[in-house]
Amino acid sequence: MSICNPSTLETILLTVVPVFTEPSFSNFSVLVYGWILAGRRGTVSRAIRAAGKLAPRHFSTYYRFFSRAKWDGDTLGLALLPLILRFAPEGAVVLIVDDTLTRKSGKNIWGANMHHDPLQWLSNATSFGHNWVVLAIMIRVPLIERPVAVPLFFRLYRSKAKRKGKNAKGRTEKKNIGAASAKEYRTRPQLAMEMLEITRNAIEAGRETHVLGDSAYGGKSISKELPDGMHLTSRMCMTAALYKKAPLRKKGQKGRSRVKGDRLPSPKKMAQSRSKWKRAEVNIYGKVVPVLYKQIQALWYNSAGVRLLNIVVVRDPKGKRKDDCFFSTDLTLSAVGILELYAVRWSLEVAFRDIKQFLGMENPQGRTKDAVCRTVPFICAIYAIVIAWFCEQGHHLYKKTPFGIDSWYTHKKAPSFEDILRTLRFELLRECFFSTLVVSQGKQKRIAPPMALLKLVS
Repeated sequence: MSICNPSTLETILLTVVPVFTEPSFSNFSVLVYGWILAGRRGTVSRAIRAAGKLAPRHFSTYYRFFSRAKWDGDTLGLALLPLILRFAPEGAVVLIVDDTLTRKSGKNIWGANMHHDPLQWLSNATSFGHNWVVLAIMIRVPLIERPVAVPLFFRLYRSKAKRKGKNAKGRTEKKNIGAASAKEYRTRPQLAMEMLEITRNAIEAGRETHVLGDSAYGGKSISKELPDGMHLTSRMCMTAALYKKAPLRKKGQKGRSRVKGDRLPSPKKMAQSRSKWKRAEVNIYGKVVPVLYKQIQALWYNSAGVRLLNIVVVRDPKGKRKDDCFFSTDLTLSAVGILELYAVRWSLEVAFRDIKQFLGMENPQGRTKDAVCRTVPFICAIYAIVIAWFCEQGHHLYKKTPFGIDSWYTHKKAPSFEDILRTLRFELLRECFFSTLVVSQGKQKRIAPPMALLKLVS
């Protein structure tokens, strides 16, 4: 199969060759190029149409790539991991854990259920769809000052099935295909821990890893199970029970040793106490923000066991935000370091928005188990491939394309993911245009590029 493409993108695709069989890799390549050209309306059918003559097989072949082909999302993530780590900052590898909702519609979609929707106006609003627990790696991208999160590993969270019984009319209720049985059910932190173990085993020995997650991923399911060389930074509830470190065992003391010391004030009481606040300026979310803080090292025994934690209680000097508390298992971090590191977690939310808005993460309507479990990892793999291409080659081409800095937007500091995607599409079009030359009666004659490219690159 001949595909006109920038050489760097072709090299990146070759890194995942061991994941697929030869026919499946051919289908994978077609779908990647088609999906990039299809853009925000990304679906399998639109990717096939965008690929045009580059997709020579019957359309059902590309649908079966998700439902029947032999490949696995974890294996694909492991193949992309060394490539993405090349752009990670030196030192500890920063891993970000969070979950996101992909809304769906229709009957008999495997694994779909009602989940909390944070984007709805009501606090208890729910939407029908899939809830994905995602593990991403933080990297630095040329021309972009903020950190960028690249999702690589995924687990579908399935709510626990209710006990099967009879309704008021005496009829047996139908089984919910979106729920998991008691044996299959796993919490979101348990799913996150599975991915952390996979990632930790794949990263070179001796290199530290630092996990970032909100309060849902800061409990005992993760904090107590962290392997050596892995740290966690998360949010702590203001009413957490804190304790001093256990005192040393006295000589001749009978009974078992103490596992925790005396009780300390909770973060809420620390904030209410008359002890003096310290002032600092923190660079978070692209702004320098003044904060007041109190820092302490203590045990959060109910969550982290006997592991000593670095705890920071924060207050907004202007009083616009409520007092908050954060912790880290890395005792060497300063209060400013903990706050700035936790703020990096937001980069995964930005990645979710970009993937949904510009790659159509919520658009595919696969119904079978394999199709559901493979579609999201495939789309996020495209996101990783596009970012890797921009890191290696695209940042040199960004300002040279028609989609660089516009005359009316000169104060724009960095390219967005949409700009990156447009730059890649323009290069695909340019390579395809200049590679389609034929010689006719001693003269060079250009063949028009596929009309799909002209329509989709905009």
